Amino acid sequence: MLAAAANPVVSVEAIHADSEFLALKDEWGQLQCDSDASSLFLSWEWLHSWWKELAADRELAMLAVRCGRELIAVAPFCRRPVRFGNVPVIPMVEFLGSGAVGSDYLDIIVRRGWERQARAAVASHLRRTRPILRWTNVARNTCSAASVATVLGGEGWSVREATTNLCPYISLAGRSWEDYMASLGAEHRYNFHRKWRRLNREYSVRFDQASTAAECRESIELTMALHRTRWRERGGSEAFNTPELVAFHRSFVQLALERDWLRLYLLRLNGRPAASLYGFLYGRKFYFYQSGFDPAFDKYSVGMISMGLGIQRSFEEGAVEYDLLHGAEAYKCHWARESREIGRVELYPPGGWGWLSRSAVEMARASRRMARRVLPS
Repeated sequence: MLAAAANPVVSVEAIHADSEFLALKDEWGQLQCDSDASSLFLSWEWLHSWWKELAADRELAMLAVRCGRELIAVAPFCRRPVRFGNVPVIPMVEFLGSGAVGSDYLDIIVRRGWERQARAAVASHLRRTRPILRWTNVARNTCSAASVATVLGGEGWSVREATTNLCPYISLAGRSWEDYMASLGAEHRYNFHRKWRRLNREYSVRFDQASTAAECRESIELTMALHRTRWRERGGSEAFNTPELVAFHRSFVQLALERDWLRLYLLRLNGRPAASLYGFLYGRKFYFYQSGFDPAFDKYSVGMISMGLGIQRSFEEGAVEYDLLHGAEAYKCHWARESREIGRVELYPPGGWGWLSRSAVEMARASRRMARRVLPS
């Protein structure tokens, strides 16, 4: 591991080409292993897949911070035009992985022991280039991005922060499945066991994990179909609602399978897919990403059963945490008692440019709110 020198010479390299993004792959993985930015959603594989399939009109604006030749931080930024109607007004810097794909815990990746130098280098670059910054789904108050925002805020930048969501999670370390179940509410525990016994009385039950490329392809298609079916009568879901999102998941699940991160389960009743659970085991943390079920089996609570079986598998695999990711839906609260805040940070440079940019962003935001109120859904 690279040790921080007393007076290191630190440089910042701006990365705008996909070839440069590709070239960082191995260094990126090593850097992330030696950082506290350990989220799946900051892995090179997730973010590069997002860049290929979901970048739309964005441009790469990444920063690689080095001490000599050693990579000590990566700021995975991109630049997106803020639009007023269909007219691009100002460019805004955000994290790769932003948008409808649902990446949580986005951040600047910093090698441990180099936090001060990396923060100063990134802040210096932003001070010089004076972009408008909008960082979403960052862990409130605990991420490297927040420390950069604090530095810039102390130098006259306008900083606007807001909590936007909660990520419920379950601590698994030092516990067993039986201990965990005993800690849940009596009604929820009773319902799970009762439904599980009933399923096994009436059906031949299997909870299969995709383990080959062919099974992976079949399972992700079934998962997307089951998810859409579940949400059709509730007004739909944004999870798999565009060709670009579908292409992203078809691509990424194969990468995740190769890395042994993918945990894509199908609950089959007499061989028929009844429910699915789509997640990842990454760095001893399980990330529950999406699910779906066939409404024909609604009375059996197959969604609840799949969640419970997924948590049980995570215990068996030695995971230390089961993260249900953003969204405080009621069903998550039945399983998880702890949660983390994620939020949005916006920064505008001092002076007239910052004021004009903030006004333009607020005007664009107000026009979208107005459109949502007056236009048919």
